[in-house]
Amino acid sequence: MITILGPTASGKTSLAVALAVRLDAEIISGDSRQVYCGMDLGTGKDLNEYAINKDGKVSVPYHLIDIVPAGSKYTVYDFQRDFLCAYQDITSRGKKVVFCGGSGLYVESVLRSYRLFDVPANPPLRCSLEGKSLAELTEILSSFKTLHNTTDVDSPQRAIRAIEIETFYQHIPAEQRSFPTIPNVTFGIDIPRELRRQRITERLHARLEAGMLDEVRHLLDSGIAPEDLIYYGLEYKYLTRHVIGEISYDQMVHDLEIAIHQFAKRQMTWFRGMERRGIIIHWIDGTLPMEEKVSQILDTIKE
Repeated sequence: MITILGPTASGKTSLAVALAVRLDAEIISGDSRQVYCGMDLGTGKDLNEYAINKDGKVSVPYHLIDIVPAGSKYTVYDFQRDFLCAYQDITSRGKKVVFCGGSGLYVESVLRSYRLFDVPANPPLRCSLEGKSLAELTEILSSFKTLHNTTDVDSPQRAIRAIEIETFYQHIPAEQRSFPTIPNVTFGIDIPRELRRQRITERLHARLEAGMLDEVRHLLDSGIAPEDLIYYGLEYKYLTRHVIGEISYDQMVHDLEIAIHQFAKRQMTWFRGMERRGIIIHWIDGTLPMEEKVSQILDTIKE
């Protein structure tokens, strides 16, 4: 398996597709929000990048995108289960796998063979955390030493759930945390900070022009509660708050842009942490032409 990771707006999808075309491979997405149907622009699915052929069909098959309804909760436990099903299906057909994602916890849970569980709700713990600020909750979360998700934690709800999960894991013996070891080579896309910021800003405005607000309105009109969309964070948090009248359009754009920049920074912090935890990441210059990036990957896996 070849893993492609990198921060938002780094060009992960296009590189994964170009590589999959060369290797006759299929792509498994490692994104925590692209699993939801109807949440397209806000999650940056960019499905048009999956090499549409002349017949209008996708020529690079992808997995774990659009697999659960919007408004539902999808956990890392669910992801690991679905990842294994997709991986076994692809490899049973003699195909190679390109694993592509920016959700650090999802990617690392596979690469480090870290088995996760279906963690039940802990009402007393939730009650004790209710009313705490996001900063206070983040500080509590940072005290845990095991694998936890900090990249996607941008609301009190998500932080409380992360603390709930980590509290549960304190009582799970290490020997029970096994997951199949998958032969893998990992590549990271490295782009200069200012270029990353420029791409994030340009992409945000492009998606707003493409109808991202209408996407949120449609999701709300379909019966999804505002708090459920806000739970997903980033685009859905700020756009929903604007649609329901909590913040102005200009404030929404300003605050969301800052939040995405902060998110990308947290992603890179996570990836550097993965290296400290033993995962070898071969970093590739994201400003190189696509063919050069693909050639570097192919040369590395031949060594």
